Amino acid sequence: MRLRQYDIDSPRGGGKSKLADDAGVHRAAVSRLLQRQSMPDLETMRRLAGVLGVPLRDMLIRSGRLSEDDLPVAASRGGQDEGPGPLTPEEAAVRMGVPPELRELFARVTRAFLPDGGGGTGPHG
Repeated sequence: MRLRQYDIDSPRGGGKSKLADDAGVHRAAVSRLLQRQSMPDLETMRRLAGVLGVPLRDMLIRSGRLSEDDLPVAASRGGQDEGPGPLTPEEAAVRMGVPPELRELFARVTRAFLPDGGGGTGPHG
């Protein structure tokens, strides 16, 4: 969270609220998670993972909900871990650190350059 510039240490830093807003989750869910009072549901974890640029698999393992044995990594091709497939424009935006308010624009522009229109939305969104 700190690496993604969310000030979660200061009570008035606003990082917890900003993270919750960016992820579209309730602010109390972020506070309870950070205070280890409760475990968020799967959808909350998915949203937080997306905003933080962390694979959901890693979030589930680090949280203690599942083990690495529960979520084995698929065999890699050619010795490189290529993951389940190409990144979506939204995933690329998160990984590249595109600010949340510009991610939709980034995704629309990126899709215009993809051979298949990036999911059928085409260059006009």
